[in-house]
Amino acid sequence: MGLGVVGGGVASALLQDPSTVTARVGIPVNLRRVLVRDRSRPRDIELPPGMLTANAEDILDDPDIDILIEVMGGSDPAAAYFRRALSSGKHVVSANKEVMAKEGADLMALARANHVSLLFEASVGGGIPIVGCLMNELAANDVYSIRTIINGTTNFILTRMAHQRTAFADALSEAQGLGYAEADPTNDVEGIDAAYKLTVLATLAYGCRFSPDDVFRQGISALEPQDFRYAEEFGYAIKSLAIADQNGEQVQLRVYPALVPFDNMLANVNGVYNAVEVHGSLCGQVLFHGMGAGRGPTTSAVLGDLVETARLVRDSAVPGGPRELSQHLGVRPIDALRTRYYIRLIVADQAGVLAQIARALGDEDISIASVLQKDADAETQSAEIVIMTHPALESSVQQALLTIGRLDPVRRVGNMLRIEE
Repeated sequence: MGLGVVGGGVASALLQDPSTVTARVGIPVNLRRVLVRDRSRPRDIELPPGMLTANAEDILDDPDIDILIEVMGGSDPAAAYFRRALSSGKHVVSANKEVMAKEGADLMALARANHVSLLFEASVGGGIPIVGCLMNELAANDVYSIRTIINGTTNFILTRMAHQRTAFADALSEAQGLGYAEADPTNDVEGIDAAYKLTVLATLAYGCRFSPDDVFRQGISALEPQDFRYAEEFGYAIKSLAIADQNGEQVQLRVYPALVPFDNMLANVNGVYNAVEVHGSLCGQVLFHGMGAGRGPTTSAVLGDLVETARLVRDSAVPGGPRELSQHLGVRPIDALRTRYYIRLIVADQAGVLAQIARALGDEDISIASVLQKDADAETQSAEIVIMTHPALESSVQQALLTIGRLDPVRRVGNMLRIEE
């Protein structure tokens, strides 16, 4: 189902070189039908006569089809197709992060109830095999945290802003010109895509039902070139991170741009590459790194799941599937986060400003670690003050920024970023 970038890659592999998948499985794996919305649309792949259809029933109601590969994207009508296929005894392979984030828990339960397989490696991280590892190789671990760079578009934009000192709008335009960003980039630059993927990973890692609504989300559009310059002076890169970590009986899920020390491996993940760092009770810290999107990497993940599923069909085996979501963990609000902060302020270039700012921070029990005063502008009689704090509570920092923003000498709060050591 679907013949776009990924669907075309999967269909090409199955039609042009079927021997590779067949050799891995041990029995022939034949592509029978391909669902598209518009059969008349020109395509870069030639399908055998009669294979293309615009009617989902041709796949869902065909008893000779064992495996459904869903690469349409979006939640509607894909989720309904999932439910029908699983209920009728078909195995499902998917690359759909939105469906798995919103309805994955119910769909996994439906697959178990019908003794069929639901695999979705391609939904997170493209060619990075993180989903399967969380379900299998890392399943014996208590996962303390997952820290990821999981959206190639935002990582490309931030890399350009860091290395070329380009403005956000210019870096976004370049990403769109290269095909890395959609015409409407909202899902990427506002962290929606990353929140979907983080929800999928957290659900598997903690054995608990999570929703995209549980994820605190902040985009990258407010970043300015000077933020990267100042961060470098302090020894940090700026990366958009998707983080899940457990504290007692609660898990906190958050997506935001953050300062990462240069000696941290995540700080050196650049361009459209993705990375996932898992900290487990037995494995310690492990890092997965690779291409997170595109036809090749995502096709690789889909076909890997197809091979695994086809082997089940070959052996008439009952799939094991992911563990049941038996944990009952709360969601820790972002206000409870305790970390260090980077704060950039544009202020009047006059005496006594820093003392007022320090007093506002001190009233919220926020201690200053270091301060830079930068870029005094004689024409506007303004300057930029950059503050790095000691660890502080998120709710306290937000309250302090409200107070600081009301101070007469403060022209505006330029930015506030969290620091992830």
